[in-house]
Amino acid sequence: MLKAIIFDLDDTLLWDSRSVSESFKETCKLAEDKNPVIDPIQLENRVRQEARTLYASYPTYKFTQMIGINPFEGLWGEFNDEGESFKQLNRIAPQYRKDVWTNGLQAIGVNDSHLGLTLANAFVAYRKKNSFVYQDTFSVLDKLYKKYRLALLTNGSPDLQQTKLAMTAELERYFEQIVISGEFGKGKPDPGIFQYMLKQLGVAKDEVLMVGDNLHTDILGASRAEIASIWINRNNLDNNEIPTYEVNRLSEILSIIKE
Repeated sequence: MLKAIIFDLDDTLLWDSRSVSESFKETCKLAEDKNPVIDPIQLENRVRQEARTLYASYPTYKFTQMIGINPFEGLWGEFNDEGESFKQLNRIAPQYRKDVWTNGLQAIGVNDSHLGLTLANAFVAYRKKNSFVYQDTFSVLDKLYKKYRLALLTNGSPDLQQTKLAMTAELERYFEQIVISGEFGKGKPDPGIFQYMLKQLGVAKDEVLMVGDNLHTDILGASRAEIASIWINRNNLDNNEIPTYEVNRLSEILSIIKE
């Protein structure tokens, strides 16, 4: 019997990819306003590339992969969390942000470190105001939270994930338990974090369902923990026969849960 439903946060309930895209768009438009020779689309492409490359070069990269913190979160996160690895991230982040934007500018022929710093700070400000949820997020949660125990299982820095929740304050009230990988010490798809959530909820693995958008973290992790899953496959990707169920949008999970 289904008793609890575990949700992923980013790009399952929160439309994180849109928040990132809108923040890039606004920052690169600012760059064009400051220097009309700059093509904002070209700049965004190069900055995204520089972010991935530079992020992977740091000694913290293995840790961020394990916890589930991506390069674009590094462009605005403060990482005011406990633990030496988070403290190292906190020290690296300001220079990382400046270097990513400065290197991106250089890649399109603009050598201006002052503008790089301006854009780095602007991206942080834009990202802190850009918070989007999917159109069906609240209607789905409203239908479920009175019938089932709801929990949130998210990868990332506790400080940053709590910041995202604070930006959409009405979201947190739906969840009985919130587990963030940075507090646990390992992220999805490690089965240990799923087992920890089961203990927090006090339910068995066959009494819970995992809902998420990421096949390789949310769904693979649930599979490894022998938990049934619903994969929200918004981009029509190959499921590799991992999820128990598959839908194209969040609202479609309601019919599966009802059955």
